[in-house]
Amino acid sequence: MFDVIIAGCGPTGAMLAAELRLHGVRVLVLEKETEPKSFTRIVGLHIRSIELMAMRGLLDRILRNGRRRPAGGFFAAIAKPVPKGLDSAYAYLLGIPQPVVERLLEEHAIGLGAQVRRGCTVADFEQDDEGVTVEPAGGERLRARYLIGCDGGRSTVRRLLGVGFPGEPSRTETLMGEMEVGVPQEEVAAKVAEIGETHQPFWLRPFGGGVHSVVVPAAGVGDRAEPPTLEDFKQRLRTIAGTDFGVHSPRWLSRFGDATRLAERYRVGRVLLAGDAAHIHPPIGGQGLNLGVQDAFNLGWKLAAQVRGWAPETLLDTYQAERRPVAEDVLDNTRAQTELLSTGPGPRAVRRLLTELMDFDEVNRHLIEKITAIGIRYDFGAGPDLLGRRLRDIDVKQGNLYGLLHRGRGLLLDRTERLTAGGWSDRVDYLADPAADLDVPCVLLRPDGHVAWIGDDQRDLDGHLSRWFGRPAG
Repeated sequence: MFDVIIAGCGPTGAMLAAELRLHGVRVLVLEKETEPKSFTRIVGLHIRSIELMAMRGLLDRILRNGRRRPAGGFFAAIAKPVPKGLDSAYAYLLGIPQPVVERLLEEHAIGLGAQVRRGCTVADFEQDDEGVTVEPAGGERLRARYLIGCDGGRSTVRRLLGVGFPGEPSRTETLMGEMEVGVPQEEVAAKVAEIGETHQPFWLRPFGGGVHSVVVPAAGVGDRAEPPTLEDFKQRLRTIAGTDFGVHSPRWLSRFGDATRLAERYRVGRVLLAGDAAHIHPPIGGQGLNLGVQDAFNLGWKLAAQVRGWAPETLLDTYQAERRPVAEDVLDNTRAQTELLSTGPGPRAVRRLLTELMDFDEVNRHLIEKITAIGIRYDFGAGPDLLGRRLRDIDVKQGNLYGLLHRGRGLLLDRTERLTAGGWSDRVDYLADPAADLDVPCVLLRPDGHVAWIGDDQRDLDGHLSRWFGRPAG
């Protein structure tokens, strides 16, 4: 019997498996694909996801395979510079091939002891008070205490669970890919500027080495089960721009719609949803993969606490309470960006106005923090503004803060040198550092790096340790 079975070994499923294994949870991941993806689609890791990689000691491996880019110009592709002084040591976008992200996270999970079975999908399941019986397609029945659906926007787990997925279907279809062009960059830039006045979204952006990211409206909402061809791109480019720019040698080709949907519930009994199984939206702003990985980071330690037997009664319910509003906000900002990319006179007028407003640092900063997820504040009750937010990677006497979070445990950072983690020391690490770069006396960090308590009183601290980490040992 496994503790947790995860359906899907994409970035969300692999990240969740690794987080669970940090706490000794027995994990099996079922992945329908027999081999990892071969196409080299480039995705962007935003600031918060980069921070999470640093928290688990993965960042060096990730950086070796990616390319840093400025953390600006994301919102509706409105070109504005990065605001100065973003509250992060990792204030950049990391462009990296999606198969590389998936491979590194899967290797990380397997290295920690997770089992991955490829060519295996969930066909059915039944849950009871003790666990979940999973029936893989063509395989033997499996038993686990929990089942997590990380199996994408067309999630079988969500469908079998009977959870509604309301929202809006696709109204438009867009082709997206990476390929080389056969004309000078000056010619590309001039034509894109001309066409951009009447067609949104439309762009050819250079990546270097002659490779461009190409986005062009499709002729209509097609069958997304069938991948587009290079000829499809050429035809649409010729129709809209009067030239196909000599595109050739594609790295990857895809189409996407603007469907926007959110699961009504993230949990039913012992079955939970994460990543695209819980929410889908257009890829504008590049938030999808990041949102799923961040779901996994929020869920992992809470589910592990439930399995290990020390979770407070309502801890697992905070996963939906915290992450579903975040997804709602992402869906709303992608809806807004989609409208800003429309060609009608009303949306274009609003786009011009927002472009002006983004010259104000506060507006630009707010939108960047929204897209990169560093502006998230979970509702932990009344308290200082830092309460419920993630803490940036600060200098401490042992090096840097995130280096102390590799094991996925909580952390009490004490500038007073008077407090203690006491009976929670098997779940919460302790660091006394009067010189830590903090404006408050002490903070209690959850394993996901969010500030769960601020203060200097031991009795008050003990109450919050109980709230997040259960009863003390002994």
